[in-house]
Amino acid sequence: MKKVTLFLMTLKGYSVLESIIQQNFSSLISKVIYSDDKSILNDYSQEIISLCQANNIDFYSRSEGHEIETEYSIAISWRWLIKTNSNQKLIVLHDSLLPKYRGFSPLVTALINGDKEIGVSALFATEEYDKGDVIKQSKTVVSYPIKIEEAINRITSCYIELTLFLFRHIQLDNRISGSHQNEAEASYSLWRDEADYEIDWNRASSYIKRFVDAVDYPYKGASSFINGEKIRILDVEEVEDLNISNRVVGKVIRIDNGKPVIVCGKGLIKIVKGKFDNSDDDILPFKKFRTRLGL
Repeated sequence: MKKVTLFLMTLKGYSVLESIIQQNFSSLISKVIYSDDKSILNDYSQEIISLCQANNIDFYSRSEGHEIETEYSIAISWRWLIKTNSNQKLIVLHDSLLPKYRGFSPLVTALINGDKEIGVSALFATEEYDKGDVIKQSKTVVSYPIKIEEAINRITSCYIELTLFLFRHIQLDNRISGSHQNEAEASYSLWRDEADYEIDWNRASSYIKRFVDAVDYPYKGASSFINGEKIRILDVEEVEDLNISNRVVGKVIRIDNGKPVIVCGKGLIKIVKGKFDNSDDDILPFKKFRTRLGL
C-alpha cells in the first residue's frame, strides 16, 4: 500500500488531518511534518501534534529535517521549499484558483481585491513556484463584507475536498495527472511583512474596509499611527461621504459616540474596534477630535 508524507500548518492543515482520520485514511499516512508560524496568532501546531498523538501517527518538526521516503507528499499551508527526487511527486494545495495569484498570501489578496470567488488549487510542485500542472480545483462564492477568518473556514472545506480526492486516488493506486496552466492569465501575489499591514488612507473607504477585514484575526490586524504610536484597527464601517473642500486623508472629521470617523481618499471610515499595539489597550472611546492618523 502506498503511503503519503504530509506537510501541515495552520487550521487548514489541522482540519485536513482530522478529515483524513475520520474517513479512515490515516493508515496511508507515513508521517506528518509540522511547523509553527509566528505571523499568525494561532498556528495550530500544538493541535496538529495532539491529533497525531491521539491517532498514533508519526510526526516531526520541520526543524528536525526528516527526508521524504514516500512516492507522494502533500503540502498544506507550507511556506518552505521541500526537497524531492525525480521519483517522488510533491502536491501543493494553494489558496487561489490558479493561474491567478501565484505566490504568497493569495487569499488575503483576493479578499482585498473584492473577488467574488475564492478557492484552492491542487497542483504538482515545480522549481518555479505555483507553475506546475493543476490536478483539481475547488471554489466557493463569497459576498462582502467578509472577515478573513470566515473566508479561511470557507476554503478549508475546499482543502478537505481536494485532499480526500487525492487520498482516494492514492489508495486505489490510480494515476494522478494535471493540466498545464494558461500563462497568459497568470498573476502574482507578493509576500507581506509588517509594513503591509498599514492602512493607506488615500484609498477609497470600500477598499479600506476590505483591507481591514482581510488582515484581521488570525493575522495581527491592520495598523496605523496616532502621534507616532502604532495602533491596530480591527473593525471598521463605511460612512457616507461628505463634500470636503480641503480633503486631507487620515484626519478625524467627527466622533460618533466615541468612534472616530476618518477621511479617506474617497468616502469615510468609522473605527468601531481598535487597540494600541504595544499594550492592547482599547483606543475607544476616542476623545481627541484634532487627530490625524498615519505616520
